[in-house]
Amino acid sequence: MQENKEIKALFHLIDDPDQEVFDSVSSRIVSYGRGIIPNLEDLWENTISNDVQERIELLIHRLHYQDLTEDFTNWKSSSYQDLLTASLLLAKFQYPELASTPVLQEIEKLRRNIWLELNSYLTPLEQVNVLTSILYNYYGLKGTEVAYQHPEEFLINKLIETKRGNAITNGILYLLLSELLDIPIKAINIPRQFVLAYIKPYYDENPEKLSPQQRIEFFIDPMSGQVFSHKDVDSYFKRVSVPPVASYFKPLTHNRIIQTALEEFSKCFDDERNAYKKLELMDLAKLIGD
Repeated sequence: MQENKEIKALFHLIDDPDQEVFDSVSSRIVSYGRGIIPNLEDLWENTISNDVQERIELLIHRLHYQDLTEDFTNWKSSSYQDLLTASLLLAKFQYPELASTPVLQEIEKLRRNIWLELNSYLTPLEQVNVLTSILYNYYGLKGTEVAYQHPEEFLINKLIETKRGNAITNGILYLLLSELLDIPIKAINIPRQFVLAYIKPYYDENPEKLSPQQRIEFFIDPMSGQVFSHKDVDSYFKRVSVPPVASYFKPLTHNRIIQTALEEFSKCFDDERNAYKKLELMDLAKLIGD
């Protein structure tokens, strides 16, 4: 963006010690939109003050966040809330210049490898075993416990890069592949866990008589791809002293999955220095709420 007199004056005031002045200046700079980012980057490179550089970085972040908010708003209002699109948007919170093509290519490669091993004669368990074997054994995906000191494990681009993710990120990749392959796997709302379930594609003659739990064939742990039975899940509910009510077994919407991911990701920024990031992520979670 070509610098005019106002931009030059605003840039001159970035180092103003008065917080009210800086807040006013930053709001005006952000109103220019992402087109002003190259100017800010140039100013950063020619600034020797660490404090001013930090303020410039904050301004660039606010500009990217402004775009991200608009992108999430558009995603929420779209007719089909694509899970992959939202996962990439979440990753752009940390990596605003993220190129999505390498992620898309890797997912397509995985989809094709799994598709080549599938056929219409496989049972639900055999279908899942094929998907799991290629994803965790051949591809080498590893599951890690949710650790808020490792924000990269919440991001799909880093999952593809390192083949390490927590239950939420691994689960999202598992869901993406299942959708692409028409395997009826959904995330469900079991307390304190991110669990997947194989939903029976064909119910009996009166499917409305079946409870959400009865519509589930079996459960899948996205940390490892391990399959669990209804008995295993019943034991878990007893262990945590929670009654297994029907709502825990209803499939989650894409909206709710991404909302959960944003809420959990926000917990990675609990320190004072990054508190603004936590608030921003929580605001995004509220923005896309059902």
